Amino acid sequence: MTSHMILVVDDSRVSRMLVRAIIDHDNEQIQVIEAGNGEEALSKTQDIQVTIAILDLNMPGMDGLVLASKLLARFPKAKIGLLTANVQDIVREKAHALGITFIPKPITEERILGFIYG
Repeated sequence: MTSHMILVVDDSRVSRMLVRAIIDHDNEQIQVIEAGNGEEALSKTQDIQVTIAILDLNMPGMDGLVLASKLLARFPKAKIGLLTANVQDIVREKAHALGITFIPKPITEERILGFIYG
């Protein structure tokens, strides 16, 4: 698991901190990159290889689905999860169509680690 580079993108700093804390508590060797929006995420991942991304859906500017498609174009083998409180069927369907995992909020250790290791 030490070879993973995990990108966490959420406009909520508290949500990012919680996801990072769950990952760090489980395995301090995993590298985590945080971004507050899609543009920042794309900029921060310009020169690195992302293997896992956990993305919020509703963010200012680019939403998580648009960001997911851009990340998949850059990192086709990346495992991407859409972490959101928006549990509408249409959101689930769009995530499924992109081949990304839907992770419902609230953020829990079971959901985050289940996605990473599942």
